[in-house]
Amino acid sequence: MKILQLCKKFPYPLKDGESIAVTYLSKALNQLGCKMTLLTMNTKKHYFNINELPDNYDHYQSIHFTDVNNEVKPFDAFLNLFSEDSYHISRFISPEFELKLIALLKSNHFDIVQIETVHLAPYIPIIRQYSDAKIAMRAHNVEFEIWQRIADNTRFFPKKWYLNHLTKKLKRYEVGQLKQYDMMVAITQRDLDFFKKLGYKNKGIATPIGLDISDYEPNYKTFNQELSLSFIGALDWMPNYEGLMWFLENVWQQLSERFPNLKFHIAGRHTPDSLMNLKMKNVKVYGEIPDANQFINAHSIMVVPLLSGGGMRAKILEGMALGKVILSTTLGLEGIEAQHEKEVFIADTPKEIIENISFAIQNKKHLLRMGQNARSFVTENFDNLNIARRLEKEYRKMKMGKLTRNDVMI
Repeated sequence: MKILQLCKKFPYPLKDGESIAVTYLSKALNQLGCKMTLLTMNTKKHYFNINELPDNYDHYQSIHFTDVNNEVKPFDAFLNLFSEDSYHISRFISPEFELKLIALLKSNHFDIVQIETVHLAPYIPIIRQYSDAKIAMRAHNVEFEIWQRIADNTRFFPKKWYLNHLTKKLKRYEVGQLKQYDMMVAITQRDLDFFKKLGYKNKGIATPIGLDISDYEPNYKTFNQELSLSFIGALDWMPNYEGLMWFLENVWQQLSERFPNLKFHIAGRHTPDSLMNLKMKNVKVYGEIPDANQFINAHSIMVVPLLSGGGMRAKILEGMALGKVILSTTLGLEGIEAQHEKEVFIADTPKEIIENISFAIQNKKHLLRMGQNARSFVTENFDNLNIARRLEKEYRKMKMGKLTRNDVMI
C-alpha cells in the first residue's frame, strides 16, 4: 500500500508532540510494508536542514519539501480581521507546496493520502482532482477547541476578544471540512466522539500516539536522590507557556516555602528572554536542551500544568516510558487513561498539587513503583507497531471498500 503523508512542518527533530506522532506512526507503517512518501512544508519557524537527517531516518521512500514562510505578520493579521477566512489556516496556503503536490500526484499512484492536521485541508480539492486516493485526516487535536480554551483563560479584554474572533473563524472552517474526509484518524477517542457531535459522519478511527519503547531507557536511580521537579515543552506553544506561568505564579512560591530544598528545572525550545532571565529561588531555566530524554531522566517528577490545549501530550508518554512520575492536570492527561497514584498524579488546583508533592516527598518507595507502573502502562497501551498495525488493517479495508461508517478503532 502506498501512502502519501502531508505535513505542515518538517517532522524532525523529535522535539515536539507533532513530530513524534508523525514519525513513530510512519516508521511503524513502513515496518508493516507500507511504502511511505513525505511531502512537507519546511517553515521558517521550524526550519530543518534536510542534510542533517540521521542515516536511520530511512522509513520514507522519498522526501519532498517546500520552504514556506508562514510567520504571523501584523499587517496580514490586521487585514484578516475583515475577512471570513481563518488566519490559522490561510498562513499555510502555499502555491509552491501546491505545485509539488500536483507533481507527486501526477507521477505516482497513492492508495492513501494522510493529511497531518486540518491546516493542510485546503489542498483536498487538489488531491481529488489529481488522484483517486482515499483521504485520511489525522487530527492531532480539535484545533478550535485549543484556542477556545486559551481565550477562556485570557483576562485582558482586547486579547480575549481577538482570540475569540480567531477561534470563531477557525471553528467554522474546521467543522466545514468534516464532510471532506474519507476517514478521520483522531489522536483520541474523545476527540473522535467530539468530531461526530460536530457533524462528522464518515469512517472514524482513534489512533493514539505510539512510541517505540526501546528508544526509552529509564533511570530509576533518581528516586534514590533528593526529589526534584522538571518541566519540558516548546514555550512558543501558548498552552505550554500559559500552564508554566500559572504554576510559577500560583504554586511554586507556596511549594518553595513549604519545601525550601525543592528544585524546579525548566527546559524547552523558544524559551522567551523573560523566562531565561527569571530570578526565582531554586528555579533553573535551561532553554533548549540537546537531549530531552536525559533531561527528563535526571528528575523524579515531571510537571504538566496544562490549562488549555487538546489531543494527547507526547511528552507525558515519553516521561512515563522513561519511568518518571507525571504530575498533570486532568486536561493534560486527555487521551491517556492512567490512574491517580498508580501510574500518575492528577491535580488541578494549587492545593492538590502541593498535597501530591508532599506525599511524593514522604513516600519515595511509592514513587519508584509508580515509575515502573508508568513504563508498563505505556508499553501495554502505546506501542507504535501495535497501533500502526490496527490502522493499516483499516486502511486496507477502506481501500477495498469494506469499511463501514460505524467502524471505530480504539
